[in-house]
Amino acid sequence: MSESIFTVAEGGTRLDVYLAAMLPDYTRSRLQNMIKDGDVTVNGLTVKSGYKLSAGDRINVDLREAVSMTATAQDIELDILYEDKDIIVINKPQGMVVHPAAGHYEGTLVNALLHHCGDLSGIGGVIRPGIVHRIDKDTSGILVAAKNDAAHIGLTAQWKEHSIKRVYHAVLHGLIAENRGDIDAPIGRHPRDRKKMAVEPKNGKNAVTHYQVIERLPFAQCTYAKLELETGRTHQIRVHMSHLGHPVVGDPLYGPKRSPYLRQLQGQALHAKVLGFDHPISGEYLEFDSELPVYFQRLLDEMRKPKS
Repeated sequence: MSESIFTVAEGGTRLDVYLAAMLPDYTRSRLQNMIKDGDVTVNGLTVKSGYKLSAGDRINVDLREAVSMTATAQDIELDILYEDKDIIVINKPQGMVVHPAAGHYEGTLVNALLHHCGDLSGIGGVIRPGIVHRIDKDTSGILVAAKNDAAHIGLTAQWKEHSIKRVYHAVLHGLIAENRGDIDAPIGRHPRDRKKMAVEPKNGKNAVTHYQVIERLPFAQCTYAKLELETGRTHQIRVHMSHLGHPVVGDPLYGPKRSPYLRQLQGQALHAKVLGFDHPISGEYLEFDSELPVYFQRLLDEMRKPKS
């Protein structure tokens, strides 16, 4: 990934308009997504696409390879939990990328959905059709996708209202003393490492996670816990639990670098287990609960055994 730096000579222009002029190989919608994802900063801070620039502003852009292709349909097996004419609910395996991006043009959930559904809502654009929300590549669990624009709008509104029920299960380093607790700590782009997010009291966005201990695993000095999201920031659980001193086991970005589980696992032991929402068309409340994946259950079984 390369970085471009611009110093604004004359103020008054929207950030996305300015970047579209400076980076003609990138569409304005793609630049807006990059701004939203935190790949663009102004004077070291993340801002919105409509931010009005001032003379002397310093813009840093983490450039990804420009994607000129559209997502193509691929015959990839899906674990479908529910489907009707408006939405489809999928249990995503660990290791699957949600939508095409630099380095991952094929084999994504979007590629599989296009083959299975034939068409998806167009609101997400040609690279993210139907995608209302995402979970990390190496996090497993439940997602819902929209087959048409009306469903997409209805689901997006619930995400903005924080009315979606999202419960994750995770294995965490250390033995958490409290049986339950709440983490209310704003999250923003890490000030030095652009690949990471961090608790940022001044410039971060509101982020709240509720946790509850399911089982303490003393032989492994780890904790099996349930975590419910009140908000949905990028890497929220991973950042919050690391901030608390109990990072997710197997997390290569926020966990300990010498963890024995980094090589054993193909990513963090984090599973989006429960998803509940109102059907965007009928209004009926739907809730889905997925089984723990094999990698997760094997890890728990191993951690319950005394160390020889």
